[in-house]
Amino acid sequence: MSSQNIYILGIESSCDDTSAAVLCNNVVLSNVVASQKIHEEFGGVVPELASRAHQQNIVPVVDRALKQANISKEQLHAIAFTRGPGLMGSLLVGTSFAKSLAYGLTIPLIDVNHMQAHILAHFIKEDGFQHPPFPFLAMTISGGHTQIVKVDNYFKMDVIGETIDDAVGEAYDKSGKILGLGYPAGPEIDKRAQLGNPKAYPFTKPRVEGLNFSFSGFKTAVLYFIQREVKNNPNFIEENLNDICASIQYTIIGILIDKLKLASKQTGIKHIAIGGGVSANSGIRRALKAGEQKFGWTTYVPKFEFTTDNAGMIAIVGYLKYLEGDFAAHDVMASARLKI
Repeated sequence: MSSQNIYILGIESSCDDTSAAVLCNNVVLSNVVASQKIHEEFGGVVPELASRAHQQNIVPVVDRALKQANISKEQLHAIAFTRGPGLMGSLLVGTSFAKSLAYGLTIPLIDVNHMQAHILAHFIKEDGFQHPPFPFLAMTISGGHTQIVKVDNYFKMDVIGETIDDAVGEAYDKSGKILGLGYPAGPEIDKRAQLGNPKAYPFTKPRVEGLNFSFSGFKTAVLYFIQREVKNNPNFIEENLNDICASIQYTIIGILIDKLKLASKQTGIKHIAIGGGVSANSGIRRALKAGEQKFGWTTYVPKFEFTTDNAGMIAIVGYLKYLEGDFAAHDVMASARLKI
């Protein structure tokens, strides 16, 4: 089966990005993403607006992905889509579109777990990027998720640590909101952190047992700290913004790396892969590189376009499942809280 070229269309609609990608085997031919700018004015994703925008975007995005890949829909072998987790209204748009197209073309339908896809994005064939060997540890960090996963093979994954409250991306965005930065705040905090002193303002790290994370107490600490300082000096934020951002980022990265160190020690695994939108953060990338020297890790970061929500990662899971003959029934349902 694998000696021929397998064309997979991937569809991702879990949150506020509508994306479609075409893969030939494990090589990306196109990866089109339509982002929704409308949420910026609300300081966060509005589910109702997101699902409406998916309905408008999905046909043109799929059309463009096929044109960029230079193939017709009749050449597709299967359609892979995000079944969950995510926003229910958004997932339903992608799910129903994928079902209809697969049914119309009489080709297999493949359901994909969004969190598995972030991890398996590492297996997209890309010059200059290595695949992690099994077993490896994957840390998925995004606006909606923070997990450490032990990956034994493509489809055997165990979540060994996760956030008990907020995701790391949310900690960035809420901290940014307190500082008056735009949404999403992560990239702006990252940029300013590089200009500031990371040890200017020490924030305490939450004490959480084992490999789990917590960020709600950290956000509260940032809020109280800013309120206190602004009371003493109304211009505190403007005068110290780079140092505040650097201190926030330093603490968040410390929390993540401490848990990774513990996970590596407990499992004896030194191959560490990251995925999810927050893995684009330059401070986290530098901290991982430093871990190679300090702890003997080998680290893997996917190409930037495959870190955020995108259909390329959905299509690679589709390809791997296609080879296994692991197809979905047409009555498959979207699931907002789908687990790995």
